[in-house]
Amino acid sequence: MLLLLCAIQELGTWAMHTAVEDPGLGQPADPALLAGGRVKRGWVWNQFFVVEEYTGTEPLYVGKIHSDSDEGDGSIKYTISGEGAGTIFLIDEITGDIHATERLDREQKTFYTLRAQARDRQTDQLLEPESEFIIKVQDINDSEPRFLEGPYIGSVAELSPVGTSVMQVMASDADDPTYGSSARVVYSVLEGEQHFTVDSKTGVIRTAVADLDRETQDRYEVVIRATDMAGQLGGLSGSTTVTIVITDVNDNPPRFPQKMYQFSIVETAPVGTAIGRVKAEDSDVGENTDMTYQVKDEEGVEMFRVTTDSNTQEAIITVQKPLDYESKRVHTVVVEALNKFVDPRFVDLGTFRDQTIVRVSVLDVDEPPEFRPTSHLMEVQEDAHVGSVVGVVTALDPDTANHPVRYAIDRSTDTERIFDIDANTGAIVTGKVLDRETAGWHNITVLAMEADNHSQVSRASLRIRILDVNDNPPELATPYEAAVCEDTKPGQLIQTISVVDRDEPQSGHRFYFTLAPEANNHFSLLDVQDNTAAVHTQRMGFNRQEQDVYLLPILVVDSGPPALSSTGTLTIRICSCDSDGAIQSCNSTAYVVSATLSPGALIALLVCILILVVLVLLILTLKRHHKSHLTSEDDEDMRDNVIKYNDEGGGEQDTEAYDMSALRSLYDFSEIKGGDGGGGPGEGPLCGNPASELHALPQWVQSPDMDFSVFRDYICRKVEQADEDLSVPPYDSFQTYAFEGLDSPVPSLSSINTWSTGSEQDFSYLGGWGPRFRQLAALYAGRRGEEDGEES
Repeated sequence: MLLLLCAIQELGTWAMHTAVEDPGLGQPADPALLAGGRVKRGWVWNQFFVVEEYTGTEPLYVGKIHSDSDEGDGSIKYTISGEGAGTIFLIDEITGDIHATERLDREQKTFYTLRAQARDRQTDQLLEPESEFIIKVQDINDSEPRFLEGPYIGSVAELSPVGTSVMQVMASDADDPTYGSSARVVYSVLEGEQHFTVDSKTGVIRTAVADLDRETQDRYEVVIRATDMAGQLGGLSGSTTVTIVITDVNDNPPRFPQKMYQFSIVETAPVGTAIGRVKAEDSDVGENTDMTYQVKDEEGVEMFRVTTDSNTQEAIITVQKPLDYESKRVHTVVVEALNKFVDPRFVDLGTFRDQTIVRVSVLDVDEPPEFRPTSHLMEVQEDAHVGSVVGVVTALDPDTANHPVRYAIDRSTDTERIFDIDANTGAIVTGKVLDRETAGWHNITVLAMEADNHSQVSRASLRIRILDVNDNPPELATPYEAAVCEDTKPGQLIQTISVVDRDEPQSGHRFYFTLAPEANNHFSLLDVQDNTAAVHTQRMGFNRQEQDVYLLPILVVDSGPPALSSTGTLTIRICSCDSDGAIQSCNSTAYVVSATLSPGALIALLVCILILVVLVLLILTLKRHHKSHLTSEDDEDMRDNVIKYNDEGGGEQDTEAYDMSALRSLYDFSEIKGGDGGGGPGEGPLCGNPASELHALPQWVQSPDMDFSVFRDYICRKVEQADEDLSVPPYDSFQTYAFEGLDSPVPSLSSINTWSTGSEQDFSYLGGWGPRFRQLAALYAGRRGEEDGEES
């Protein structure tokens, strides 16, 4: 069993005397060690605390390990392992003394865990179980307080009461807070104590005065010190600088730097022209400087307008009404500035507004003449004679000099020169005959200019109304036509007549109707007294055979003055009707058509029909001409096609000129050779036995090794297609297909070197090819006969 020392603190050192049952902190003892019967064993430590920041020249003695089995003969070897073993901590193998060879810092590492062993020096076997122990680093006050969250920036509103909290600062001390007062920190103010205080325990900074003024000083640099050892003598300290910004409140009213401002502007400046800018100064900042401006006096409110520039907080004075140098040369305006946001806490400091006077001088300029009034309305009768005075326009020079004025008409508004103006008096006279029905109103522009300076021009609009004169007779509204049944009765209403009049009398139209003296007595006219008249029949029945159309003259008179009249004609047609009175037919179908279509529509319809007929005839003519052309062309196309080839091929081995495999691939030569030539029964001589066509070919190609069935089949298919397709013109085409095989004795297909002549060929077989080749057979048979005659 091991004996351990218990730790007792005395005079800064520690001694440990502890007895426990377990030698290895609860670990069982080595059975080999217990075999000798001795069970009371243990470790002894004289010291296991070491002071930090040791500055001596010799290694610092930490403590001693000792086994109760050590008899001092050096047979036991002491060793340690763990944190810092062999580097920071060294042990004497014989005595068990432990020394620290390096300077320790508790703030970096507070303790070290090591394990101790007692071994037999000869066998190096453990004599006791390995045991763990701790070496603690004893703290000393070697770390000053530090402000880790700096730099500090706080703010407080100006004029805040005493004791207003600004912010809190905190310092940290790395020393052991559980050992002594090394880590107990207190706070104090080194600089700035006239305006701020700090709580010694919490580090809260507060205002010390109530008259902090941002306009006087907008920031303070306060130095706060933190001291450990609770501020006792010998304690370490650290400091930091706290920047305290004084925020603004609206405690200053706006003030104009000047009590009077002077501006000048020309009298011709248009409305909205800026005259100038004034600005009231405000010592505050931010939104506390936002202000509005207004005009206080009545005269200024009428003539001028003040707005605020939101960016510069300036008052912009603009013209609200036209200025006139001749009427008033100087205007006085009272402008007031006031804060937009007022803090009610500082109302007792005074009114937050200020006023200034703005004098505006109007400058004289040479102005154009002014029309009085600026617009005119004149009236003139449409029957006024040329040169009649319509009215007079007047313009005056507003300047003090009062220059004479000359007048003119802007001809772009009176291109027809209907009116003229007297250049000196401004009298408007007619230049042409007027007609209200053509133009009832005339809008012209009159110019007025100074006599000696035509660049000073003003304009005025003049509206001239043409008054109506009864100079147009009334007329029937339309060319009236009516239809009457043959069996009509007296008093039947035929037509209601209305009239139109281009005149517009002020009292309104009033028309009178009557039948002309030359009218017959078959019809009557009734004036309805509402500017219309009704036509009725006066006889019993009509006879279309006797007269089918009646022309009724109607006389229309207006109310004047003077009274004008005109005669219109009502066309009345006599028609046959059914028992219900519905019109069946009139004298001619033209009337029925005319009842539905106007003469213009009938003419257009006839023109369209005529155009369609011409188009149809033209198309038929073109088709007939084209057909005759094709027929003549087909007749003329019965000819021989002579195709000349001026170059020679290289035979089947010439793969560059033409690939014969493309032609051969369409047919199986082996099958053709083994068959009967590909011709069926009834195909005629052309599609029969190959031997039947060999005699017709040139003699130099009649070789038993050559097979012409391919070309024969191709020609047969073409003949069949031509016979079946009746739309194809009957062209005669004779083509000879031949090619050279391997080792051909004939080097060329040219007719120049042929072994045969034309006389050696027999074209009699062409007669058996049918009617389509009859002409071809006749041509070649005739040529053959001519050749035979020459030979004989």
